[in-house]
Amino acid sequence: MAADLISKARAGDSRAFRELTQPHLRELQVHCYRMLGNFQDAEDALQDTLLSAWRGLGGFQERASFRTWLYRIATNRCLNARRSAGRRPVKEWDMPNVEPPEPTRIGEVVWLQPFPDTLLEQAFDAPLGPEARYEQTEALSVAFMTALQVLPPRQIAVLILRDVLGFPAAEVAEMLDSSVESVKSALKRARAGLQQRRAAEHREPAPAAGSPAEDAIVAKFVTAYESADLDALVDLLTDDVFMSMPPMPFEYEGRDIVARFFAGIFGSGRRSDLVPTRANGQPAFAAYLRTPTGVSHGTGLFVLTLGGDRICAMTRFDNTVLPWFGLPRSLPSR
Repeated sequence: MAADLISKARAGDSRAFRELTQPHLRELQVHCYRMLGNFQDAEDALQDTLLSAWRGLGGFQERASFRTWLYRIATNRCLNARRSAGRRPVKEWDMPNVEPPEPTRIGEVVWLQPFPDTLLEQAFDAPLGPEARYEQTEALSVAFMTALQVLPPRQIAVLILRDVLGFPAAEVAEMLDSSVESVKSALKRARAGLQQRRAAEHREPAPAAGSPAEDAIVAKFVTAYESADLDALVDLLTDDVFMSMPPMPFEYEGRDIVARFFAGIFGSGRRSDLVPTRANGQPAFAAYLRTPTGVSHGTGLFVLTLGGDRICAMTRFDNTVLPWFGLPRSLPSR
């Protein structure tokens, strides 16, 4: 059937081409997101991949599978995108009447964006190669994505193709127009770099998604945040809790400074309602700032990283991401 569809697509049948590519769209979208760390850039790279595949189908020699061929195109489109990307502008502090504490450090990965869980259906259907080292959701977590993005682009590509997807070294070398030895060398450096970035992540395993244990933690978070109960919120945090807020570069590490951050927000009189969703395989909440008119305006999206029965990391994204999750920019009065 695949051979028949390829023949039809080569003859200009766009419907046959859509039928060929449809089973791979979600996994390719996730692949582009892992490569780029940015949801919007991943969308653009996916469209470039499909256009290149349509135009280049005559050159598909069928030495590898059609799926592998698509991954080759997608990977190289993403590498081109990373090479041509200019310096990402950081966003200025945007909370009126709130003075943030001095950050622990200035973050490097200001372009990171969340990935909606609603788009993961069928993304992980394809079997992984036997050498894959990561669970698919682990390799999409905010912490993994942040650590991945500081590696050199070629190392990112090799690590994803080998350790996340399990492609054989020879196929990866073919995809990257490289040698097997070069791939092995890049993978060794990528593993060391990733390990160095993640060495501080000594945390208990997160409860299973949708489990009663996870539900209990996030329910306490919602109650504490919506009622501006600082003590209850701080009780949910690990001692080494980490908070970031791309595209703002501020990063905070440690319960005390994160507590000071939220003390400033709650002390300013800002009160918000939270709407649950999921991002990167993790619990997430859209925050809507209450106003005197009764209408609440979306201000951002929190993604929580859980460890045991505590929150060990929080990532706040700005309100431009809300439409990707099917969430409105504002809510009517309750």
